[in-house]
Amino acid sequence: MITEAETPTQIESPSTPEAHTEGVPIIQVDHLVKKFDDFTAVNDISFDVREGEIFGFLGPNGAGKSTTIKVLCTLLQPTSGHIRVAGHDVEKESDVVRSMIGIVFQDNSLDSDLTAQENMEFHCMVYHIPRAERVERIKRLLELMELTEFKDKRVKTFSGGMRRRLEIARGLLHEPRLMVLDEPTVGLDPQTRNYIWQYVRNLRKVHHTAIFMTTHYMDEAENCDRIAIIDKGVIVALDTPANLKKLVGDDQIELITRDNAHVMQVIAEHYKVPVSERDGAVIVQVPAGESFAPKLLAELPALTGGVTIESLHIRRPSLEDVFLKLTGRLIREEEGSKDQFKLNLRRMGRIK
Repeated sequence: MITEAETPTQIESPSTPEAHTEGVPIIQVDHLVKKFDDFTAVNDISFDVREGEIFGFLGPNGAGKSTTIKVLCTLLQPTSGHIRVAGHDVEKESDVVRSMIGIVFQDNSLDSDLTAQENMEFHCMVYHIPRAERVERIKRLLELMELTEFKDKRVKTFSGGMRRRLEIARGLLHEPRLMVLDEPTVGLDPQTRNYIWQYVRNLRKVHHTAIFMTTHYMDEAENCDRIAIIDKGVIVALDTPANLKKLVGDDQIELITRDNAHVMQVIAEHYKVPVSERDGAVIVQVPAGESFAPKLLAELPALTGGVTIESLHIRRPSLEDVFLKLTGRLIREEEGSKDQFKLNLRRMGRIK
């Protein structure tokens, strides 16, 4: 049983923010630097996150992601530079900033011995949510996350996906303008990951909440409106997923033929596009593979004197390609072992 007397020091809520329009910056990072003795973890980065935006923050291990998040969430002091959340300085107005942020950490932070309802009630107390509003807020958010029928069950009985949904619901109780999701679907199966993303997109649509997230699943990063890639403490690229993929190059059409050398010569001379051979396939680089491929299929036999295409595959640049180009590594190589380690610990019951 939880009572008011058991709550820790309460964090005062800020005054109700004035009405704001689409595109208002919720996060403003200005020349942020964070050093640990002689090591520079974050080196003069600047970016903003706008109201209602899903913003991805990607980088290999040790790139500076976690350090930036800790400064953003007032857990670390910057060496220099500033971060503001909805106009409030994270150093000078830390209590106000905390009350405006909802956080879902990589690792479970729920009390497993309490029920879902009790976890939600405790969060209401910590954030000084008025008693008159608690019942309705908890009811609404448990319904949003499809957890109403489990509200009186202890969290220790929940699956990983249910815990994640409850953590997101808890993080929304104080109606934050910003949700920070640090690897929100790590270790979850693909179906549960899809469900979590449905809820995240709904947050943006219904509540207009800004989402600041990290992930090492490149298919998830496609959901972001913009992505910043950080490496060795420096932001090396920041743009929409579509524009980032343009950094890699054009679409690639892979052809299998019986006379690759002749086909390559004809394509280069007739279409004036880059062509090469790799692993027994002819690789043609073009801006729009879907529109070029039918023309190539129809015209190539006549142009080559009867050489036909045995198979054709269109490959578009991916965010994985972008990450590899900019950092020299595949993000799955950096994060995969960590992800598997967490999965193994969960299976052994060492972590929840």
